[in-house]
Amino acid sequence: MTYLLQAGIRPAAQALSRTTTTAYFLRSTIPLGNPVQQLLKANPKSSIANLVLQTCSEFNPSSRRTTAYRKEPIRSSSSTAMEKAFVRKIPSSSLYVSRPTWWLESRFHFSFAEYFNPANQEFGVLRVLNDDLVQPNAGFGTHPHRDMEIITYVVDGQLSHKDSMGTEETLGRGCVQYMSAGTGVTHSEMNHSNHLQRFLQIWVKPNARGLKPNYGSRTFSKSDRHNKLQQVVTSYAHYGSDKDAGSGLIPVNQDVNIFVSEMNGVTDGSVAPSAAAKSLDYTLQKKRQMYLVCIEGGLTVSSVESGLSETLSARDALEVAAPRSGNLPLKIQPDVASGAHFLFLEMERTV
Repeated sequence: MTYLLQAGIRPAAQALSRTTTTAYFLRSTIPLGNPVQQLLKANPKSSIANLVLQTCSEFNPSSRRTTAYRKEPIRSSSSTAMEKAFVRKIPSSSLYVSRPTWWLESRFHFSFAEYFNPANQEFGVLRVLNDDLVQPNAGFGTHPHRDMEIITYVVDGQLSHKDSMGTEETLGRGCVQYMSAGTGVTHSEMNHSNHLQRFLQIWVKPNARGLKPNYGSRTFSKSDRHNKLQQVVTSYAHYGSDKDAGSGLIPVNQDVNIFVSEMNGVTDGSVAPSAAAKSLDYTLQKKRQMYLVCIEGGLTVSSVESGLSETLSARDALEVAAPRSGNLPLKIQPDVASGAHFLFLEMERTV
């Protein structure tokens, strides 16, 4: 335990005795090159050292297995490449599926825990996007985070949150939870119901380290996002205040915007074809990029200007970047039968 504390990750040390999924959390919270690896290697006889070394080995590039996934070359950020629009579809079949324990099934969009791919570490400031399924009466026990903006979008079920800042609440479908981990925070995310739970876990790199921890949430209804784009997250710079008002847009410590929408289909026969949503328009500004996830249903993203046209099914994702010299108008059209439930993050272009 001493070695964990010396390495500056006291919450991780404290969490060792409180969760049966310690290994999973440590893989997700100890960064590359953390001094805990060297300290523990110097004291290999410690049982705690052995446990943490086992999990820390996942962060050692020389010992980690590179999964055969997304075989495209590492994204280029050259000035020549950024003159053009950039589009890449990520089929759901290519996502890494993690089942570290009986109660959790996660689809990783980027390197996380036991999955490592040097060509798929992040997309701009988006570091993690996990599509999590949690079995009834189970969940993520108390575990630590620091220096990360963590946003959770609830798709199905009831998500019960409790943290070291004294917050405790339960959120349902369409609700958004956010946490600035800053200097350090511990929290748990549980499914206390008898039904399967699904949520998107999103980590965004903050614009500074050592920020004051903060937590908040928003409860939204379907009408807020029905057949329209609903912006749920923006940066403090665009928020107009350095304090969260507790309602409306959620401010975070990074230049990122998050939008969601749930558009009609006609599968159940309750909606006439004429009432199904036609399309939504969104203009991706020059020097900006977006990461879109089709949560449910299906959709097509197109642009006359670039010749872009990509059709996504449930759990597929799409990377899009506008050229450096001009905006990129996009049209998002839901599948006429199933409709579409989707989310996207918009940020400064880096690809």
